[in-house]
Amino acid sequence: MARIDKIKEEIGWLKVIFGILIATDISLIAWLVENFGKVKISLLIVGLIGAFLVTFTIVWIDNTAHRKIDELEEL
Repeated sequence: MARIDKIKEEIGWLKVIFGILIATDISLIAWLVENFGKVKISLLIVGLIGAFLVTFTIVWIDNTAHRKIDELEEL
């Protein structure tokens, strides 16, 4: 497989993972807002940590995809 095709495939997988993580993050944040005063504080803390980690992963994948796109420009 040519290098350009490999990079395109990697970008395609990153798009799929990015979309799944966006949906997960939105759902988790919506759950946190909806259940803010109804659940134990420990569950809210775990939810906040999870939302932070998912958001951090989204930013990391976005940066990785941009690096791959820049790599395509150089070919």
